[in-house]
Amino acid sequence: MDNIAVVGGGTMGTGIVYTAALSGAEVWVVEPDDRRAEVMRRSIDDAAAGGVKRGKLDAQQAAALGGRIRRLAAVAELPEGLDLVIETVPERLELKHRVLAAIADKHPDIIGSNTSALSIDRLSEALPFPERFLGMHFFNPVWSIRLVELVRGRETTESTLVAARAFARQLGKESLTVNDVPGFATSRLDLIASLEAMRMLESGVASAEDIDRAAVLAYQHPVGPLRLSDIVGLDVRLDIARSLEAAHGSRFAPPQILRDMVARGELGQKSGQGFFTWAE
Repeated sequence: MDNIAVVGGGTMGTGIVYTAALSGAEVWVVEPDDRRAEVMRRSIDDAAAGGVKRGKLDAQQAAALGGRIRRLAAVAELPEGLDLVIETVPERLELKHRVLAAIADKHPDIIGSNTSALSIDRLSEALPFPERFLGMHFFNPVWSIRLVELVRGRETTESTLVAARAFARQLGKESLTVNDVPGFATSRLDLIASLEAMRMLESGVASAEDIDRAAVLAYQHPVGPLRLSDIVGLDVRLDIARSLEAAHGSRFAPPQILRDMVARGELGQKSGQGFFTWAE
């Protein structure tokens, strides 16, 4: 795919923009907030510099990256007929419906949603062509985790899935395909571990540092569940937990510690404070 767009310049959107541009695609990113757009630009520059330092790309590739990325302030400014548009806005059904309907007005070949919990069939209600829509769930950090979870809706065609799998390969990633069940596969596995870690912290089993060390040292997780929750965003964790609690019952109920932290604005890495303190 040569021409794609990403709607939403947050953490996940930034990672998708970076990997798509690195694959050689021309990338449009819709981010109305100037401050967030600047954070996105710095993150992409830092990722490229890190890639050069680690020998993953050369200086010429890094320099060319920015020229393939164009920031826009609104979906209405996107070109018509792009190969693929991926929305990465917050996990709220009404917001996603509005964004997806606006994307559909630009008639891309395929629309993907980076949702990690919402039903693809429910999201597709905003679209005139649900057969060209699917879930494309990336993982943070997008530039280093090599998996894309593809979620097949009731109307998603095989040709749409084939194209999405090809795009994952274009990004140097592997894909798996799941049906449209709340939480899909990966979100349910990830969230249940994170919620249990929060309950352990809440009940005084151990410190956040030691709970995470247990996961890293005993089970070889690359990062512990509490630190990962900070990276994902505690508000995002809370939204997903509420969605999965409604779908699957009390085992996904968000712990009080999570509710309280979000209410205080302690959202993890993006706010500077979560289960851990983060430098700006």
